[in-house]
Amino acid sequence: MNAVGIDVSKGKSTVAVLRPFGEVAASPFDIIHNDNDLNRLVALIRSLPGESKVVIEYTGTYFEPIAQFLHNNGIFVSVVNALLIHDYGGNSLRKVKTDKKDALKLASYALDRWNELEEYIPADEQRKTLKLLNRQYNQTVKIQTIMKNNLISLTCISVHRQKAFRG
Repeated sequence: MNAVGIDVSKGKSTVAVLRPFGEVAASPFDIIHNDNDLNRLVALIRSLPGESKVVIEYTGTYFEPIAQFLHNNGIFVSVVNALLIHDYGGNSLRKVKTDKKDALKLASYALDRWNELEEYIPADEQRKTLKLLNRQYNQTVKIQTIMKNNLISLTCISVHRQKAFRG
């Protein structure tokens, strides 16, 4: 049983591997999001004895390329809501947050929830396109509302100035 925790950032990720009873199979280390480092990560996970599961925190869209790469290479990946991870093991008095500690926390979460982890299945291209179009539509509506409110505000100011000039 190998629990791989990956704390994903924009250009790099921090990886930690734990086994039951807190045994550290791989101390936290960083990987760059390129084919070379991701292939080395796949090779490391495959070289571990026994079953391995990877847990990644849902972080916007940064996690998607890594999760999809690992999934496409036949590795079990579970993407977990950040709030669940934040609340997990929150009995510490110290509020130290580092990528290494987060990667270890993700790996520990994987060990504790081993049987409950849901496998990540990448979204198909049509769904990704629809999500992108929905985001763009919502942004357009938001900007349109801002511009309407701005026009109303300018119109009101203009009317008040005209009244003040005449009066």
